Amino acid sequence: VQLQASGGGLVQAGGSLRLACVASGRLFSGYVMGWFRQAPGKERAFVAGINMNGKTTSYTDAVKGRFTISRDNAKNTVYLQMDSLKPEDTALYHCAARLRNGVLHQTYEYDYWGPGTQVTVSS
Repeated sequence: VQLQASGGGLVQAGGSLRLACVASGRLFSGYVMGWFRQAPGKERAFVAGINMNGKTTSYTDAVKGRFTISRDNAKNTVYLQMDSLKPEDTALYHCAARLRNGVLHQTYEYDYWGPGTQVTVSS
């Protein structure tokens, strides 16, 4: 499967962005999807995940109440709505796909990765 993320950009603190990740190849509904981010000098870290049918989600504590992950299996797309953005949200955001069930938080649990989209939040 190939993943392509889009929607990143430069936004002021308190603003919003909506990321989208389109998957091509194998049946999209058979994947758990996740969003990860990597800031300069830091390791790639879990942000949010969603199970195959969209009914189970998980978030890292830093984004709970501000970010919302969703998916549209008919469009092969997973979204990340980011509200109340903070400068510390600045990072390269990657989407990832996992073939097995379970919304897990470790990078090694995911099988496919997209190239990422840059999000920059100014103060």
